[in-house]
Amino acid sequence: MTALELLEPFEFAFFQRGVVVATLAGALCGLVGVFVVLRSMSYIGHGLSHAVFGGAAVSAVLGVSFFVGAGVWGVLAALLIGRVSARSTVGADAAIGVVTTASFAIGLAIQSRSGAVSGSLDTVLFGNVLGVFRGDVFVIVVVGSAITAFVFAYLRELTFLTFDPEVARTSGVRVDLLDACFMIALSATVIVSVRVIGALLISAMLVIPAATARMLTDSIGRMVWLAPALGTGFGFVGMYASWYVDVPSGAMITIVAAAVFGAVYLATDVSRRRVVAALDDHSVAA
Repeated sequence: MTALELLEPFEFAFFQRGVVVATLAGALCGLVGVFVVLRSMSYIGHGLSHAVFGGAAVSAVLGVSFFVGAGVWGVLAALLIGRVSARSTVGADAAIGVVTTASFAIGLAIQSRSGAVSGSLDTVLFGNVLGVFRGDVFVIVVVGSAITAFVFAYLRELTFLTFDPEVARTSGVRVDLLDACFMIALSATVIVSVRVIGALLISAMLVIPAATARMLTDSIGRMVWLAPALGTGFGFVGMYASWYVDVPSGAMITIVAAAVFGAVYLATDVSRRRVVAALDDHSVAA
């Protein structure tokens, strides 16, 4: 394959926009995913991606901007999950299950009754480079910058909240407010990434870059740089590969991410076995 053939996809404006959004979405998912993984909130990310589909369906039927409809719906769903799960009688998993499955069901009902919007909702479900517009690039740059600023401005507090929320509360950290802000940031991340990655697969991008980074380092300070870098690479390579294998961009991005995760897992497992073997040999020799 010649250099011109390798660069062929970049001749098209829609692909250029798709690559930009995919790389930025990968970086953003990686950054927010650090706290999703460390706080064992993977199910929440999965649930919010489904909840957003309901908002996307409503916005499509009403003819309003996807970001307005899905944004309002996603933020309300995130806050509602946090509110319900805070009650001792209802666990977080039950709250997520009720809110997100109901929202997803509403979206499916609207899709089945309104054939005119079915195609656009398929893009939301599975991700498609053709569904990325110039406005999507602007929105993800603005939202991504705001979320990045929030994370690094409150990195100490978020770390405290992640590992010991009760001590954080007694130390003066406004845990409830900070947790609500993080839920909004998580919801916004899902919304701006869904056009490329798809609602059904975005939870993987919230988990895999951070989980891969977690296997490579024990430092949260390094994780918040490494996970976005991995997410950026997954987004770019997956988007580029999707052009040649002719599959939805979200599926290819997830496949690339899972392949790297598997490779890192195997490599670190081999390394760990060697360390254990060396310690055993040392013990025997002693």
